[in-house]
Amino acid sequence: MRFAKWAYRLAAIYGVIVLAPLLFVESEIARTTGPVTYPEYYYGFAMLAIVFQAVFWLISRDPVRYRALMPITVVEKIPWGVTVWVLHAQGRTHGTVLAFASIDICLGLLFTAAWLRTPKA
Repeated sequence: MRFAKWAYRLAAIYGVIVLAPLLFVESEIARTTGPVTYPEYYYGFAMLAIVFQAVFWLISRDPVRYRALMPITVVEKIPWGVTVWVLHAQGRTHGTVLAFASIDICLGLLFTAAWLRTPKA
């Protein structure tokens, strides 16, 4: 159970640190990658992802109680990471994005291990 607490707390802290700046750097992103043509999707993604960090924090407080949410958190992490790896292999995304996607895959694997190691209620 300590492992799950640690994994989810780490993910929540990391997520807020990485995602919160997105709310303030739209113009910089537009300069480097082109205009954000659908700001509602950009800000919607950023806010939803930040809110999901609260789910990670909640799980870290009582992993046994919230064990049923753990597979959902794996699904939240793994698909984006795999998608970015495929896009990178096709030359369609930057290496920086690949680094963050790789971290998400690692977190998804940590979440899987936490789920397997956490006893059922």
